[in-house]
Amino acid sequence: MRVAVAGYSTTKFSLDHSPIENLLFSATKQIFQNTKNISQKDIDAVLVSTNDTKRYLAPIVSELAGITPKISHSIESMCNSGTNAIVSGFSYISSGMADVVLVVGAEQAENPGQVLDWDASRGEFQHPIFWGTMFTKAHKRKHRTTDEDLAYVSALNHKNAQDNPVSYNSKKYTIEDVMNSKKLTDDLRVLDCSRSCYGSSAVLLASEKVAKKYTDTPVWIEGIGQKTTSASFTKNDLTRLDSTSDAASQAYSMAKITPDQIDVAEIHDAFSVCELMILEDLEITQKGQAAKMVRESYQTNNKKINPRGGLIGSGHPLGATGLAQISEIASQLTGNSSKRQVENARIGLIQNMSAAATSSTVLVMRQ
Repeated sequence: MRVAVAGYSTTKFSLDHSPIENLLFSATKQIFQNTKNISQKDIDAVLVSTNDTKRYLAPIVSELAGITPKISHSIESMCNSGTNAIVSGFSYISSGMADVVLVVGAEQAENPGQVLDWDASRGEFQHPIFWGTMFTKAHKRKHRTTDEDLAYVSALNHKNAQDNPVSYNSKKYTIEDVMNSKKLTDDLRVLDCSRSCYGSSAVLLASEKVAKKYTDTPVWIEGIGQKTTSASFTKNDLTRLDSTSDAASQAYSMAKITPDQIDVAEIHDAFSVCELMILEDLEITQKGQAAKMVRESYQTNNKKINPRGGLIGSGHPLGATGLAQISEIASQLTGNSSKRQVENARIGLIQNMSAAATSSTVLVMRQ
C-alpha cells in the first residue's frame, strides 16, 4: 500500500525556552490548522520523535490535542529519530494497521540526547564536536580539503536559511566570516557546526485510499533505506559514511531511481565536512568533487541541496530535524517553498543520520 505525506508543519527554531510538551503540541496544532478535513478521530497512531527523558509523551500530546489513537509511543534514535519514526508510521500504514499516522518530533536545546555516553572508546571526548573534528582532519588528509572548501558549505547553508522563515539563524555570512569565526578545535570553527536549539516539526502520513481527503497534492514515500553499522564510531572509516551509502542504495532500488534523478535534497550537515561526505556517498556527485559542487551552488544560488539552510543554517533540534527535512521536501515537491523553491522539483531525497553516521536513514519522495 502506498503511503503519502498529507500534511506537515515546522515551528520556529530558536533558543527561546519551551517545555517539551508545548513544543510537541505546537507542531501538532499547526497540522490541524494546515490540513483540510482532518479531525482528531481520523488519527490512528501518534508517534513522538524525541531524545527527551520525559516518559509517556505520545499519550500526553494525544490528550493535549484531543486525540485517542489506537497506537501511541515514542521513538528515540538520537539525531535520526524523526526519520526512524516516519519509517515506523509508514510500516503501520503499509501493513494495514493504520490509515492515518501523526508523527511529531521536538527537542530542547539542552537535552541530553546530543551526547552518547555509552561509547567508552570516545574517552573524555563524548561531545559530537570531537567526532566532527576527526572526520574533518581525516577528510583533509585524504582529499586535500581546505578550510575554504568547508567555509563554502557553511556560507551556502546560511545563505539558504535567509529564505527560511523558521530557521534558527537567518544571518548572512561571507566565506571570510566563516573562516574567521572562533576556533573550537584545530579543524572546526563555530560556523562549521550545527546548533542545538528548541523546535518541533510534524508530518501527517496517510494511506493511498484516504490521502486525497486531506490534500490535493499528496507526496509519496517511494523509497526507504536504513543501515546501522555500530554505535562506536571509531570502528568506522572516518572518510566515508558506510551507513549512508548502504541506506541510499536501498532507497534508490526501492524507488527505482538513480542519483542523477534527484531534483532536491535535504542532507544532514551536522558539521561542514559532513555535507561533502554525504554528497559523495549518496552519489549525487563523484568522489572528490563535492567541494566543487558546493562552491558552484554558492556562486550560482543553486538551492538543490538543503534549500531551507540545512542543520547549520536552520538549527538542529534532534528529534525534530528529520521531520523538518521531510516537511521541506514535501513543500518543495508541491511548489510551496516560496523564495527557496527549486524549479520543477519532482523527486526529493532526505538523508538523516546519527552519532557520526553509525546509523543512517534515506528516504526518496515523489510528487
